[in-house]
Amino acid sequence: MKKESISTFSNSEKIDKLLKKKGKEKIVMVTCYDYSFASILDQVGLDIILVGDSLANVVLGKEFTKEVSFREMFEHTKAVKKAVQHSLVVADMPYVCYQKAPKKAVYYAKKFIYEAGAEAVKIEWFSNCLQVTSQLIANRIPVMGHIGLTPQTVQKLGGFRVQGKKFHRALSLLKQARELQRIGVFSLVLECLPLQLAELITQSLKIPTIGIGAGPHCDGQVLVLYDLLGLYKKMKAKFVRVYCDLYPLIVKALKDFICDVKGRNFPLAEESFSMSEEEFRKLKDYLAKRR
Repeated sequence: MKKESISTFSNSEKIDKLLKKKGKEKIVMVTCYDYSFASILDQVGLDIILVGDSLANVVLGKEFTKEVSFREMFEHTKAVKKAVQHSLVVADMPYVCYQKAPKKAVYYAKKFIYEAGAEAVKIEWFSNCLQVTSQLIANRIPVMGHIGLTPQTVQKLGGFRVQGKKFHRALSLLKQARELQRIGVFSLVLECLPLQLAELITQSLKIPTIGIGAGPHCDGQVLVLYDLLGLYKKMKAKFVRVYCDLYPLIVKALKDFICDVKGRNFPLAEESFSMSEEEFRKLKDYLAKRR
């Protein structure tokens, strides 16, 4: 197929800005799932907000990201987009929408773009990745690629392991990156790669790379919001840096709340509503007459 020009995409202004940052300014992406957090993230100057399929793990308590449904991802994408004006909103395509049903990928992607409000979609590498990606781009849907550790198919990779440590696997990943660039993805997530390989891929591409567990040489970095705030305690990957551990602060706040309620210190009078003495007296008089 003929390569799609990035400039023909809708939302091309934001995407063009990202492309121009390649090699000049680091790109920052954070994964978010709800309106309240998204409204904060949009104020701090993030380049990209990803509505990630890690929603399955950190919000819905599922074991694998492939278990998240279209409806769940759709509703959370819609919620995030309502809060965002400045950042580029990218929706993770759930497994069921393109890997399980490749022929329906365009249909579902349009749902995310035209109904949920996402400005691009992200899909992970899989056996039919190039074909599906080409179809999406041909339908003017901006696509962010994702290679390396691909959580939706992690069982096929032997678990959560660093990818590309051996020559042949590293060469395969480099080829994947070049092929995805050739067909028109506007950026590429590199997950859990040796830093040398991630640097080589980054240098060989004209599009930005965004790393997660792929070392410092990528064009940008992404972390899950719940990880960098210390809210998700079930697992902590080597590459996660906790910038503010909110977990003990939240525990303390809740314990203080419990203590105040049980100790009759909440709510206080100034935290309550009242009616005038005259109206209250009328009510009491009325009730007294009916006894």
